[in-house]
Amino acid sequence: MRTTIRAAWTVAALLVAFGSVPRAAAQEGGARFAVLPFENTGSYGQDKEVFTALELGIPEVLSRALDRHPGADVVPSARLNETLRSMRLGPGQRVDAASAAEVGKQAGARYTVTGSFADFYGKFRINARLVDTRTGEIVKVVSNDDPKGQDRTQLAAIIQLVAERLTSAAGLAPYPAGTAPPAIPTDALTAFSRALLHEREGNRAKASEWYQSAIKSFPQFDEARTGLNRVQSP
Repeated sequence: MRTTIRAAWTVAALLVAFGSVPRAAAQEGGARFAVLPFENTGSYGQDKEVFTALELGIPEVLSRALDRHPGADVVPSARLNETLRSMRLGPGQRVDAASAAEVGKQAGARYTVTGSFADFYGKFRINARLVDTRTGEIVKVVSNDDPKGQDRTQLAAIIQLVAERLTSAAGLAPYPAGTAPPAIPTDALTAFSRALLHEREGNRAKASEWYQSAIKSFPQFDEARTGLNRVQSP
């Protein structure tokens, strides 16, 4: 299995900016995850820019979902950034399971998550691979494999399901009842992803427009508000 590291530096920087710095360590018996950028393996039915943007948005939302589990945390983005640089893994390079494990190991993670997605005219599927950093082996591939759970309009719920299956595969207890956040509407998540993409490209004005669009669709979208403040600051 392979995945693309494209835009890894941007993902790392954005995670820092969102304040997504995890706890110093997971609870006893917990697990630390390093989430690498996802890859679009062939999607149809939306603008190409949307799919490029989701390569950034999906791992960001997944990282947040993993970090909400009381027994898990995510490698600090600054450390992941440093690790990628030290391994000379830049944008556009591809990484197999053994290399992904080495990234996670050097970054201090117990597991590395790599993944891909495909959207076929509204039928959305995510595949996420949980890699053991100690052995370099893929522990499990998890997906929203039930066709009834592949509706693109429920993208946030799909990502949450993938997070739940990843933490279960890592041997963690289920998420405590009542801890799931309000589901982000897909149009808000897409706008947020496009904002990340334009911010990565240095277009602060366009990024601002998309962050505002995300907030309009979902007023509780704190990450979008943080992004908006960031791109509008001097």
